Amino acid sequence: MALGTKLMMRQGQSLVMTPQLLQAIKLLQFSNMELTAFVQEELERNPLLERSDEAPDRIDAPGVETVADAADAALGQDFNEPAEADWTSESFATDRVALEGSLGTELSNAFDDDRAATPLEYVERHEGAGLSATSWSGSSGGGAGNGEAPNLEAYAAVQINLKDHLEGQLTLATRDPVERLIGQVLIDSVDDAGYYAGSLTETAARLQIPIERVERILALIQTFEPSGVGARDLAECLAIQLRERDRFDPAMKALVANLPLLAKRDFSALRKICNVDEEDIADMLAEIRQLDPKPGRPFGGGSIQPLVPDVIVRAAAGGAWHVELNTEVLPRILVNNSYAARVTKNNASDVDRTFMSTCLQTANWLTKSLEQRARTILKVSSEIVRQQDAFFQHGVEHLRPLNLKTIAEAIGMHESTVSRVTSNKYMATPRGLFELKYFFTASIAANNGGDAHSAESVRFRIRHMIERESPDDILSDDAIVAKLKEVNIDIARRTVAKYRESLKIRSSVERRREKAQM
Repeated sequence: MALGTKLMMRQGQSLVMTPQLLQAIKLLQFSNMELTAFVQEELERNPLLERSDEAPDRIDAPGVETVADAADAALGQDFNEPAEADWTSESFATDRVALEGSLGTELSNAFDDDRAATPLEYVERHEGAGLSATSWSGSSGGGAGNGEAPNLEAYAAVQINLKDHLEGQLTLATRDPVERLIGQVLIDSVDDAGYYAGSLTETAARLQIPIERVERILALIQTFEPSGVGARDLAECLAIQLRERDRFDPAMKALVANLPLLAKRDFSALRKICNVDEEDIADMLAEIRQLDPKPGRPFGGGSIQPLVPDVIVRAAAGGAWHVELNTEVLPRILVNNSYAARVTKNNASDVDRTFMSTCLQTANWLTKSLEQRARTILKVSSEIVRQQDAFFQHGVEHLRPLNLKTIAEAIGMHESTVSRVTSNKYMATPRGLFELKYFFTASIAANNGGDAHSAESVRFRIRHMIERESPDDILSDDAIVAKLKEVNIDIARRTVAKYRESLKIRSSVERRREKAQM
């Protein structure tokens, strides 16, 4: 059999993931904060992209295209509403005669002559005392010397974290450099809740020192503020706080050693172990409730970012709902086509022409991707509102079972696209702020073959039943199953137990014991 090479032509189809397509897919699943960070990176990288608020004088210029204009078409709104007055203009009149002319009256009629002096006026009046107007607006004070408003954030106190707080106390507690080194290693293993999450044995082996010395430094750290920091478990954390309050007597020590019984509300067993009566055990529990199980919590683990809705739903006339995008989280960027044309015409080199062409192509693709993202979010959100109309009208009990396939078929998109759109997106409704994923719940069949029930609505019914139960009639999981069957919900007992545990509701035995004690 002879071997040889030859040319062949073959026709076929294949899906190629271009960088632009990957970018469009990535933009869909971004949250509004991630999108803001991504757009900021593109603004720094691409000279043809600008924020519309940074160049307001060129928004209406020819050759400038904004993303907000494209979003206006999708929302039916006008983002570029003119402001009533530009109070930040540098040409604003400051002369008294000019001000009186613009106001049409004397300044004494419009402003009080006996008002308190502003800081700038106070400085100007007391320049002889060694102060100058520039000292109030210098760079060291948080303001700018070019007349800009002072930066108030420069005066805000820096929030100290737990690690810095403990290191500062360690510096004052010991002068031995070896003990400070051991303390630094131990503090590095303290988590945000204030617990020591490392291993003393591994630390001693790594530093090649006796474990007794490591334990002694850990005991030193446990005397620092906040009280209870450096504990290895909850029992030790409570014991440290009780010792500082001089309340760690034998009875309290026995109570702290049996926290699992306390979690089960088995107060009768605790009374026997602690050898106290009902009044004493009640006082001991009151003291335990005053302790902090997470001493590092006041220092926080970082700044907390508030949730900003991507979609806003408002009630409209006739029982309808008005769905719109939140314009505050939409990126307002523009493509400066005139700048690209001006650079290209001015005898630019081939390298410059290629660079500007690439930047222009990237900028146009980004604006189209952002426009498509806004349209897709609005389309998916509108269909969710249409499918869950009963929820918006009557509440959680009327939440319908819904999956991604139903929404995808209704709007003519793929399920993966709907999944990306609903990730990390939030909807502000008259009933509260919800993640878009909240409206997609599993289906629970009905007894007589009627309409299925949403799993979230069943959870709501279970929680509502347990909250309304009386101390003399605690509902077991079997009793809850029977009550749900009365309202045409076919559900198994293990499913009720799973939903109850997801709601962090104790079993009927623990609830009966707790309410009997109360």
